[in-house]
Amino acid sequence: MSERILDKQEKESIFKILKDRFEKNQERFQNITWEDIKSKLEQNPEKLWSINEMEKTGGKPDLLEYNKEENRFIFCDFSKESPAHRRSLCYDRKALESRKKFKPADSVKDVAEKMGVELMDEDQYKKLQALGDFDTKTSSWLETPDKIRKLGGAIFGDFRYGQVFIYHNGADSYYAARGFRGILKI
Repeated sequence: MSERILDKQEKESIFKILKDRFEKNQERFQNITWEDIKSKLEQNPEKLWSINEMEKTGGKPDLLEYNKEENRFIFCDFSKESPAHRRSLCYDRKALESRKKFKPADSVKDVAEKMGVELMDEDQYKKLQALGDFDTKTSSWLETPDKIRKLGGAIFGDFRYGQVFIYHNGADSYYAARGFRGILKI
């Protein structure tokens, strides 16, 4: 059995969690049923494994949007603060290797890849923030445009003073209160 496939008990557990979250927020999705989502996840067991990784690391994944034209479900981390077990990481491998002292354990890009997810981009982050107040005490690294990354920077977002802020920092920086939010397209 592949390491990226959940066993029966893990599947039942994550399906229950996802179903409960979907039913609590079903008003956001008028023409979708839980069975639609479950069926899509059953057809993509490696994506279900990734959602489980999001859950295990504190992300509280839930459905962010549904693209009807592509029949694509987009899940993201809905934890109130940046997922607890994905913090204190610099932006990417290049930034990690450039640090001479006090290196973090890993980078957000590498951890996201291991989990099988993408980093949330600025537009997705703003869409999430329109649904509630997230990252009021933490911040989350975001997918950074190449032109910024080539200059050594990376972007992150948070919510302060009733507003979403997008900032920049050196990609090699890391903080105990900064993690990342994942996006998973199915």
